[in-house]
Amino acid sequence: MRKMQLALLTLGATVLAGFVNVTPAAARDYPWCAQGGEYDYPGECAYSTYEQCQASVSGRLLYCGPNPLVAYGQVQQPQPHPRRRIRHPVPY
Repeated sequence: MRKMQLALLTLGATVLAGFVNVTPAAARDYPWCAQGGEYDYPGECAYSTYEQCQASVSGRLLYCGPNPLVAYGQVQQPQPHPRRRIRHPVPY
């Protein structure tokens, strides 16, 4: 019984240590987008090179264009939060 408790404790510590070392995935704006057809502007921006984009759009009636967020240095602005109305207590 004692060996099983020790084994479970070791397993739990190993799993917990694995979660501690996980870092969140970084968002990345890729420089090339598949555009046209079923994609709205700016398209499917998931390509590091023009050649990757060309291989993906081949035979799909799409074309490759630059990602406007990368090409023009635009950064998505955070959405404004609506202001909360403060309700003051009414005196009796």
